[in-house]
Amino acid sequence: MEAIIIHGVLLAFGLILPLGVQNVFIFQQGAYHKDFIRALPAVLTAAICDLVLITLAIGGVSVIVLANPVFKTVLITVGCLFLIYMGWVTWNTKNQQGTMEGEAFTGRKQIIFAASVSLLNPHAILDTIGVIGTSSLQYSGMDRWVFAAACVAVSWIWFFGLAAAGRFFGKIDQTGKLMSLVNKCSAIIIWGVAVLLIKSLL
Repeated sequence: MEAIIIHGVLLAFGLILPLGVQNVFIFQQGAYHKDFIRALPAVLTAAICDLVLITLAIGGVSVIVLANPVFKTVLITVGCLFLIYMGWVTWNTKNQQGTMEGEAFTGRKQIIFAASVSLLNPHAILDTIGVIGTSSLQYSGMDRWVFAAACVAVSWIWFFGLAAAGRFFGKIDQTGKLMSLVNKCSAIIIWGVAVLLIKSLL
């Protein structure tokens, strides 16, 4: 049982650690809001989306998706366009009046954006379905769901920690200049992910 939990934790952490559009958004909202609690809509939405994707993947959807090359191609194509757009938005993000307050989304907008960057991101979906889903096939019965729980736990802890880190960053970056630099670097990384996904289609 311990080996299964460790496997799930290490795998999930390895997949979620790289900076991507989902992580960037959660970090930004943590940084832009004055109170950590105001960034919770984004955190909870992203965490719930990961819970749903992991549950579906381990429930058997991964086998169906990986067996359908047409679906995979459409998913990557649409997702790449989305990533290119999100990279453009992130690159052009500006802090109004040199403060961190200009990009603090309302709760409703946080939910919509967090859901979109979680469910329309082909990199996240392929990681969840292609890696976690297929990795779970080596387990059966309760062991498979213990593996799933370990992956989900890492996801939730990571998103809460990321928003908290963003809030700390926001406190020390009162001018917003460092955050602007983070946005530019994040946009480049997001575009890089899109390029890699496009190459996978060629």
